[in-house]
Amino acid sequence: MAKGKGFIAEFKKFIMRGNVIDLAVGVIIGGAFQKIVNSLVNDVVMPLISLITGGVDFNNWFLVLGEGDFATAADAKAAGVATLNYGTFIGTALDFLIMAFVIFVFIKIINTVSDKLKKEKPEEPAAPTTKVCPYCKSEIDIAATKCPHCTSEVE
Repeated sequence: MAKGKGFIAEFKKFIMRGNVIDLAVGVIIGGAFQKIVNSLVNDVVMPLISLITGGVDFNNWFLVLGEGDFATAADAKAAGVATLNYGTFIGTALDFLIMAFVIFVFIKIINTVSDKLKKEKPEEPAAPTTKVCPYCKSEIDIAATKCPHCTSEVE
């Protein structure tokens, strides 16, 4: 019985660690962020690309791997014919590139703001390692009690 309580306690300790909770929050925010980027791609970027390319819809770029001639990939799928949907792949690749770019810009902004908010501490000068003998003005070790040059007692 004691072994079971130890296992549960250890699991609870693992779950309550900061890293696990931070990871969970990151996954949740990442899921929400993905919806924003998907909307940006599907509702803003892809219509612009379609406008530039003369109304081409990437989702309807496909090759039929069987018999028949179909206007859309959905028609081919409904007929039970296999298709190679390379247009969907292009759209997904664009989604990835745009998401990577947005995350890059977001992190760059966060790092820039973070650097500006950090108060730069001026470098403290290093502790001196030498001192000057008050009698002969020679440079001697900081811990010396006698000057090696003039043999005077120094503080």
